[in-house]
Amino acid sequence: MPDPADHIADLADFITASPSSYHAAAEVARRLDAAGFTRLDEAAGWEPSGRSYVVRDGAVVAWVRPRTAGPTTPFRILGAHTDSPGFKLKPHPTITAHGWLQAGVEVYGGPLLNSWLDRELELAGRLVDRHGREHLTRTGPFLRIPQLAIHLDRTVNDKGLALDPQRHTAPVFGVGPQGDVLARLAEDAGLRAEDVAGYDILTADTQAPRRFGLDDSLLAAGRMDNLLSVHAGLVALVGAPDDAAHVSVLAAFDHEELGSESRSGASGPFLDDVLTRLSGGTQEELRRAYAGSWCLSADTGHGIHPNYPERHDPVNRPTLGGGPLLKINAKQRYATDAHGAALWARACEAAGVPWQEFVSNNAVPCGSTIGPLTATRLGIRTVDVGVPLLSMHSARELAHVDDVAALTAATGAFFAGA
Repeated sequence: MPDPADHIADLADFITASPSSYHAAAEVARRLDAAGFTRLDEAAGWEPSGRSYVVRDGAVVAWVRPRTAGPTTPFRILGAHTDSPGFKLKPHPTITAHGWLQAGVEVYGGPLLNSWLDRELELAGRLVDRHGREHLTRTGPFLRIPQLAIHLDRTVNDKGLALDPQRHTAPVFGVGPQGDVLARLAEDAGLRAEDVAGYDILTADTQAPRRFGLDDSLLAAGRMDNLLSVHAGLVALVGAPDDAAHVSVLAAFDHEELGSESRSGASGPFLDDVLTRLSGGTQEELRRAYAGSWCLSADTGHGIHPNYPERHDPVNRPTLGGGPLLKINAKQRYATDAHGAALWARACEAAGVPWQEFVSNNAVPCGSTIGPLTATRLGIRTVDVGVPLLSMHSARELAHVDDVAALTAATGAFFAGA
């Protein structure tokens, strides 16, 4: 079990360094480099050995492969995702309206729209110049989506706030006739606006992660869904043994909040491409390796909300601080089965941490994860787990520090062979 104080401070640094999936992939790569991993180029030939990783856009696959591994050696995979709900910058992004300068954005994923109001936001992501070179950029505090004053809508507290995604979510960044969003992004990347040929830019809340509450046991931060799980897998992989009977793998995908259907998403070929090359054998040998493999699909889940208990199952009510979740769904929105439940119990027991089960209220359909996608695409037995949150998909989510450390410890036990 890692020291919660140090672990949370490190997670906070990771989240702060990762305002977009592209920044998250770059931060994972930076940390792997510092830990002695070797970055490989997908377009080059490489030997399937040692501690290495590859980056594809906003996704990363990293591994620890024992020297004794062969074509049928199974894999132990921690699957997570680097993207989070929010807003993405549209083409022709600078808008002028009624003396205001605004940014044109479209909704990315399923954010709680009202949680993004009245916050200092930044733009972050990648620019591609006319030579095809990629540049990371982030503005720092630059935007705000201003809420309508109660004096101009006296019924808002009675009827509730209803936001039109097109009319009510365009953030402001200045006043007057002059100003250009793309020029600001280019400047932050050391480019001129006319040099930018393409971009993938998203919004991020700029408020720093913070501990609070009784004994500082609660953690508030943006993008914990799902940078929290990426960080847990990264820390556990760096500490994974070199002499295990399996290959330990971190697969941090992009575009989960959109359904994962992309070349860097869990429904795409990225993980299969890497594992095929790691196996180095025939398709039959690879399928034998898959048959003995496991994937922990680590994503955040729902802790019981004290103000809305009726939205939860009346019996299975996980609490923040009660340990990471085993996520179960009869419709296979989560991939957990009985064997997966037993594996998770062994990993948590080996790590000395508690765990709790989550199942949805029958009248409140649950979301899904990369778990069923990975199980379907590769045929690898998969179990869905994660840290319980409140305010999931808010611009700022809420977790318990002990659960965060416990997920990392359980993942470490999983990589160690529990």
